[in-house]
Amino acid sequence: MLRKKELMDQKIEAAQRETGVLVINCGNGKGKSSSGFGMVMRAMGHGMKVGVVQFIKGAMSTGEEVFLRRFPDEVEFHAMGEGYTWNTQNRERDIEKAQAAWEQAKRFLSDPEIGMVLLDELNIALKYNYLDVQQVISDLDGRPETQHVIVTGRGAPPELIAVADTVTEMQVVKHAFQDGIVAQAGIEW
Repeated sequence: MLRKKELMDQKIEAAQRETGVLVINCGNGKGKSSSGFGMVMRAMGHGMKVGVVQFIKGAMSTGEEVFLRRFPDEVEFHAMGEGYTWNTQNRERDIEKAQAAWEQAKRFLSDPEIGMVLLDELNIALKYNYLDVQQVISDLDGRPETQHVIVTGRGAPPELIAVADTVTEMQVVKHAFQDGIVAQAGIEW
């Protein structure tokens, strides 16, 4: 343990740059959005203002939305989708909604007062080419230097992964739905 402490102390000493980070939570496992919302609450605990844009989601209210709307001075929340892509069945409308959500995201990304931006399910909008990944990357690169951004959703494009600071891929080991258990309030939404 002494050697491990020495190594960790060296790594901590070498990491002195303070800047906003781009975090991507991707993969087929559960917990991508949950992790993102956990970071939102953590940022709020540190007094940061937060902007949330939900792509795809929006047809039904979620626990995160209901809870965070209690803090309008600290969090601005925009659920801008119309539901899961397999339910909407209208690609043109899905593209229109994703582009409107991206316009809101750009407002957050240009506001130095916002310390963290959560772009929930953005990866899905990119996966289905509802948005141009190069434009998204350009807009992310132009954000205030200390602003953190969390991007969630399955199918993160390699171009976005390449520019991210931290990428976590969630993997399914076991999921209740596989055993016929319905999605649960407080667990899935």
